Amino acid sequence: MSAPTTRASGATGKARLGAGRHIEADERPASTVTSVHELTTADGASVRGVLATVPGATTVVCLMHPRQDVTHHPLVPALLRAGAAVWTQHTRSVNNDLTLVHEQALLDVAAGMVFLRSRFDAIVPLGHSGGGTLFAFYLEQAGLAGAERIATTPGGRPTKLADASMPEVDGAVFLAPHPGQGRLLLGCIDPSVADEADPLAAVPGLDAFDPRNGFAEPPTSSSYSAEFLDDYRAAQRARVARIDARARAHLERTAEARAVHKRTGAAADRRRALAPEIITVFRTDADPRTVDLSLDPSERPYGSLFGARPDLINYGQVGFCRLTTPEAWLSTWSGLSSNADFVRCAPGVRVPTLFLELTGDQAAFPSDSKRMVSALGATDLTHESVRGTHFGGAIASGEPTGNELAAGRIAEWLGKRHELAPPV
Repeated sequence: MSAPTTRASGATGKARLGAGRHIEADERPASTVTSVHELTTADGASVRGVLATVPGATTVVCLMHPRQDVTHHPLVPALLRAGAAVWTQHTRSVNNDLTLVHEQALLDVAAGMVFLRSRFDAIVPLGHSGGGTLFAFYLEQAGLAGAERIATTPGGRPTKLADASMPEVDGAVFLAPHPGQGRLLLGCIDPSVADEADPLAAVPGLDAFDPRNGFAEPPTSSSYSAEFLDDYRAAQRARVARIDARARAHLERTAEARAVHKRTGAAADRRRALAPEIITVFRTDADPRTVDLSLDPSERPYGSLFGARPDLINYGQVGFCRLTTPEAWLSTWSGLSSNADFVRCAPGVRVPTLFLELTGDQAAFPSDSKRMVSALGATDLTHESVRGTHFGGAIASGEPTGNELAAGRIAEWLGKRHELAPPV
């Protein structure tokens, strides 16, 4: 098959800051039949999925991400050519994660699994990036009796997981999974923010982009001292803890207003219970590993998941969790409070598992992957690496893309465990 290409604009020095994030997909087999399905979750939400199948497919591979639309994921054509059906599904927070609560997203996953369970002999979720923790969280909870499942979100909302039908699956593939949205943010949130209302306020001694702390003008690799990094990581946790406290304080006020309204019935009290707080989180592209390539070394290029200039991107609009509600912060983005933590969930992943690292990954670093693999509960566990960047691009021009290499390994792994009938 032809290799997917990476879109970029202009010469390297003048490319837009986020160039290289979009990976094009190949054509799907001519025999592909595609259908769109709207599903209702156990708590009454509507979610949509797209089923692409080829003649004779009895195994379906599921692609989901908690925040992004994966309908046109580059691996879809390759999986169809291998003889598997492919289910790509939205969560209720697709492309708008302001109110993303991971425990609710599990109900979205469950609706898809219920739909697929009666249609295919085998279901294999494929979690790429944040989809990895989403599926690990689902598998952990699906493997528990209803009464043992998480009853409330970190913000105190009932999850309704106990009564939900959560079908188990027949295998799992994790492709470049990061440790979870919260853990990821914990590694890249800027601890030098001196004022949460000021996008430029900085504590000089905690600024990773200050040359006095070891920063070098890109693309030269920076060099940070162990002492600076220890202070930096501690300050990151402290900043997250402060936002946690702010989120919990708001939720306590909201709960109090609801209780008062229950007694009074007054519209003013109801308004207080409904009034949201939108948390703005400035500067979330500041992981020292993206600019100091000696830290957690790998084949990754200089720069972050968002582009080649974290020192600039960190101050722009792009980044993780720029806007969030208190409940979404605690459930999804807090590395201290979120249940959606791959390492926490991984012991509950007991089905045959393929874990594929991408050697140039700028979101999941080698130490992260080592911890995640070590935590998995599967006895049938295959852990391999393929050369590529986080989104599946090629590390060097002219070589196979990460998606191409990963697709070959996934098809081989699936073929050994499930019946595949590649279309003629």
